[in-house]
Amino acid sequence: MLLAVTLAAGCANRSASSAVYTYDQAQREQIVRYGTVMAVRNITLQNDKSSGAGVIGGGALGGVAGSAVGGGTGRTLATVGGVILGALAGNAIENQAGRSAGYEITVQLDNGETRVIAQEADVPINVGQRVRVVSGAGPTRVAPVQ
Repeated sequence: MLLAVTLAAGCANRSASSAVYTYDQAQREQIVRYGTVMAVRNITLQNDKSSGAGVIGGGALGGVAGSAVGGGTGRTLATVGGVILGALAGNAIENQAGRSAGYEITVQLDNGETRVIAQEADVPINVGQRVRVVSGAGPTRVAPVQ
C-alpha cells in the first residue's frame, strides 16, 4: 500500500513549458514585453527534486527478485544485494525520466534590454523571431507573437 502511494505521488508532473500554468498562476495580471530572439541554445532541463519512488520501487523489486535466489544465508545476501542494486537502478531511471529538452533563449527587448530565459522546447523558437516575454506571476515565459 505504501509503495503504491509513493509511486502515485511520484507521478506529479512539473512543467517548464511556456504553455502550462498552475492554478495559482491563473487569473493574475502579468507584464508583457516584446522583443526579438537573438540566440537559442539547446539545453537539458533536469528535475532537481526526486520523489524517491525510483529508489523505493527499485529496491522493492530488487529485494523480491533477490529473495527468489538460493536459500538460507545465500538468499539473505541475494535479497540485500537485490535491494541495493534495485534502489540504484530505480534512482537512475527516475533521474533519466526527470529530464526534458529545453531552450535557453536570449531575447533583446524592444527597450534595448537583453534577457535570457530557459524553458521547455515544446514550442518552436527561432533566431530573429518576434516574441512576447511574459512575467510577473511566477515563471517568465517566451512565446511567439502570433
